[in-house]
Amino acid sequence: MAVQTGMMNMTDQRITMAHGSGGESTSELIAEVFGRYFHNEVLDRLGDAAVVQGAGRIALTTDSFVVTPVFFPGGDIGRLAVCGTVNDLLMSGATPQYLTCACIIEEGLPVEELIRVVSSMAETAKEAGVSIVTGDTKVVERRSEDRSELLINTAGVGMIPDDREAPLPEAARCQPGDVVIVSGVLGDHHAAILSARMGIQNAIVSDAAPLTEMVSGLMAAGMDIHAMRDVTRGGLGTILREFAESARCGIEIREEALPVRQEVRDFCGLLGLDPLYMGNEGKAVFVVAPEDAERALSIIRGSRYGAEAVCIGTVQEAAQPEVVLHTRIGGRRRVGPLIGEGLPRIC
Repeated sequence: MAVQTGMMNMTDQRITMAHGSGGESTSELIAEVFGRYFHNEVLDRLGDAAVVQGAGRIALTTDSFVVTPVFFPGGDIGRLAVCGTVNDLLMSGATPQYLTCACIIEEGLPVEELIRVVSSMAETAKEAGVSIVTGDTKVVERRSEDRSELLINTAGVGMIPDDREAPLPEAARCQPGDVVIVSGVLGDHHAAILSARMGIQNAIVSDAAPLTEMVSGLMAAGMDIHAMRDVTRGGLGTILREFAESARCGIEIREEALPVRQEVRDFCGLLGLDPLYMGNEGKAVFVVAPEDAERALSIIRGSRYGAEAVCIGTVQEAAQPEVVLHTRIGGRRRVGPLIGEGLPRIC
């Protein structure tokens, strides 16, 4: 009951510089916000580092999240942070297990907003099957008169099972004849963030999601995935170009096969955006051998967040690395990497 009473008091507070002092206010914030929602036997020890079970091979990643607005249709910065880190581990062929969470909080942030974000992180971590085992909190002076910001840095650790026989996915393993599969519709996250920022009313929501079930299903089936990547900043066009460069091959995709919701297409047409370069937070691209394509597609479609997966093209021999889009009207368009900043910042 003491914790519940403290929480009721804290929800009416705003973050002050005292919450970053390392003293009593810091301890209260950690115990009643982070400790309450991230509770597990490792984190509860509150040591300087988390000691966890290991494996022969591990995958390690880190990322920082600075999205504006913090809350958007379909998610928030907390869900984004967990999904982004978990999906990066999955794309390396690892089984995600542990996350860290470091929050940089500007003074004046309502504690109620922080609780919403931390609660969202906890729920998403549970969905993804990972534990948040350690972290850090820093409070800094407010830089803007408009609102107090919240920035999150995460690190993730995943294990490569000792009995995994299939080689790990790597872009350089793409080879002629391989099939390219996208796990679902493109552009939702990018469009949702930009709509919220511009005050545009529509029904588009972010696709932010952990792809644990999807990738785990492929791995459990013994699939030899030649390459896979979550389609985030830079979009599908940039990723396919990176695949082609790494494998010194060509990739041909069909415009009519690209999965994009009509509302997102309309949004892109209004603002001059290209779905090939729009960011996502719950989609992945897989490259598999032709004999494995149908089985891989079936597994992806049968998993959570993969119902709209489609084959969009193939890997080809080429004199030089290139990605070619076959357009609806019969033309050929060369697809390069994203050039420039690719506004808005979406993660």
